Amino acid sequence: MRTPLVIGNWKMHGMQAEARALAAAVRDGLKRKVAAIVAVCPPFTALPVVAETLAGSAIALGAQNCHPEPSGAHIPMLAELGCRYVLVGHSERRKEMGETDEQINRKVQAVLSHTLIPVLCVGETAEERRQGLTFTTVEGQLRAGLAGLATDALTKVVLAYEPVWAIGTGVNATPAQAAEVHGYLRGLVSELSSKETAQAVPILYGGSVKADNAEPLLTEPEIDGALIGGASLKAPEFISIVKKAAAPTGAAREGRR
Repeated sequence: MRTPLVIGNWKMHGMQAEARALAAAVRDGLKRKVAAIVAVCPPFTALPVVAETLAGSAIALGAQNCHPEPSGAHIPMLAELGCRYVLVGHSERRKEMGETDEQINRKVQAVLSHTLIPVLCVGETAEERRQGLTFTTVEGQLRAGLAGLATDALTKVVLAYEPVWAIGTGVNATPAQAAEVHGYLRGLVSELSSKETAQAVPILYGGSVKADNAEPLLTEPEIDGALIGGASLKAPEFISIVKKAAAPTGAAREGRR
């Protein structure tokens, strides 16, 4: 059974005081145990204060990016701060920073080598979807991102399907659209390794997820949780999404881990 996972990506929002307050609000709002794994990824400048605020809670800390080299301001520093997750290959990094599939693969492998969990993001642009290239695009990104990984490493990876056309636009993929791509990605993981491995890998959906549209997405059997952007900056809304993911219809279904 795959436990639902909800990750808040705060991007470049929040000075340290604001990050501390947001982390405290999420922590306090989720004091009662829920049947979901929860993590937040604050800006790099706020990682220490958020780590301090979340200490002793069940909420995990994540980083929004990393560098594949073992020295410098890189992955060992994230591990020292208590990070558990690292986002890799987010569409904004691919587009705005020109990150290549090869660079992203190196990051995935580096994150795993430090016993952290990479969250590999894949997704097509609006033009690629219009041209019918959704599956071609996500397949290329997935195969390249996971290249060279052994089966035991694959089971430690989280995937996130984030259609670029849905990020920050207010237009999210329909549950059917998202589930179709999630199923395709799981099939690809099965080809790369085995059906058992594919069933163990969580696949999140990201792209304009809000409290009022989360439930239909999170009740799809192939969707194992969400990578939340703007809605994660509002503690009550983020907490609401977590609770929807943890509800019996979202958490206790065949095939989930």
